[in-house]
Amino acid sequence: MDIPQQRAGVEHYGPAAARCEFERGTDGPRLIMVGVDGSPTSERAASYAAGLARRQRSRLAVVFVGTTTSLVGALYGQAAAAAADTNDELAEVLRAAAKQGAEEMGVPITFIVRRGDPYTELRDTADQLKADMLVVGASAQAGHRIIGSVATRLVKQGRWPVVVVP
Repeated sequence: MDIPQQRAGVEHYGPAAARCEFERGTDGPRLIMVGVDGSPTSERAASYAAGLARRQRSRLAVVFVGTTTSLVGALYGQAAAAAADTNDELAEVLRAAAKQGAEEMGVPITFIVRRGDPYTELRDTADQLKADMLVVGASAQAGHRIIGSVATRLVKQGRWPVVVVP
């Protein structure tokens, strides 16, 4: 079992990524990134991404974006503190699930925690990691049909192949 390496909200689990030379785009995705938030659709997206990473012998980056509550924080300090605690607890649950998945499936997984707008953070993290593919869950919120969901905005960005799991 590998010891997780911690660095600024980033932890690595599972077997070490095999070092191999390849030409990008010719032999399948080397890094698959999945966005998780604890919802049922994000859990399905994580399962899909993990299976794909195992089959493609790719590294999996699991990204949790805790939303900030700037308006609530400005008005109600205690509510903002409670929301931050909830985000931290959810991150710990998702971190444990990622670690367990890495051990069970034998997939190298990097768990990353970010704070802010989910679309912006997923986009920037995908660019930083040079992700070959993004996997996200479809939004179940009614308002997203009007203003657009994170998944729709990532697809429209057109920088990476994006799989939207229902």
